[in-house]
Amino acid sequence: MEKRRLGKTGLDVSVLGFGCAPIAYLKADQPSAAAMVESLLDQGINLLDTATSYPGSHEFIGQYLSTRRHDYVLVSKCGQKVAGIDAPAWSAQVVAASVDLALEQMKIDSIDVMLLHSCDLETLKKGEALDALIRAKQAGKIRHVGYSGDNQAAAWAAAHPEIDVIETSINIVDQNNIETVLPVVREHDVGVIVKRPIANACWKDLNEQKGLYRTYAANYTDRLAKMGITPTDLGFDAEPSEVWPMIALRFTLSQPGVTTAIVGTTNIENARKNMSYASQGPLPEAIIARLRNAFKKADPNGEWQGLT
Repeated sequence: MEKRRLGKTGLDVSVLGFGCAPIAYLKADQPSAAAMVESLLDQGINLLDTATSYPGSHEFIGQYLSTRRHDYVLVSKCGQKVAGIDAPAWSAQVVAASVDLALEQMKIDSIDVMLLHSCDLETLKKGEALDALIRAKQAGKIRHVGYSGDNQAAAWAAAHPEIDVIETSINIVDQNNIETVLPVVREHDVGVIVKRPIANACWKDLNEQKGLYRTYAANYTDRLAKMGITPTDLGFDAEPSEVWPMIALRFTLSQPGVTTAIVGTTNIENARKNMSYASQGPLPEAIIARLRNAFKKADPNGEWQGLT
């Protein structure tokens, strides 16, 4: 699988990373999920994304994947209020304690990238949470500091000299960050991890979406309907549900400045399909232009912000 340099971290990561959130939220069978992730590692995926707030995710990595620590770049997120840590969200105390707890739960000595998990711009500028992550880096507990979020907050973070990585939303129906965040990351050589690259499968009927993911998909489903574009319009003669994931993932990976896109699943066949899509390379420029134009036409006033 193609690898790209994660900005100034110098880490080389696969263009497709694995997101551990579905394993946590969909309560997947742990041994089966572990076998799936190990298979993906064997096939070239080398970035795992998790978070303190994903229930049981750190423990899953610690129990099943800590022995393969040398095979992947580990990205986690923190800063939100955590059960068992008696400190407010975004405080220095909760950040420091979250880092320590993550190391213990995942049975590792250091985390490659730790991101502040979607705090707002005011909280970022206050600096308490960010300073706590910087101190964790100085202590050797994490290797690189980053921010997960969107819009103006992500752009501000990308320009901060201590920020090495940004995780943000970019997909066929969430294009704001292409113009507001990506120019800044390119200027400052910041690595970019894209979340929701397949737009929460917004081409599906909402009744087919599960639990929490139905809530996330609702906004995207509405956007795609308003864009009024289909795979046929893009030159693809295939069942929409079959071709949209390929179009979406390749659209995201085609954006200049994007390093990797994370997709979470509990289905090994879907994971293999995603690897196949990623291996096909960038979409033709004409197709990218049609998707960009459809987005701008549906949102002429720029009201569709990136979804945190």
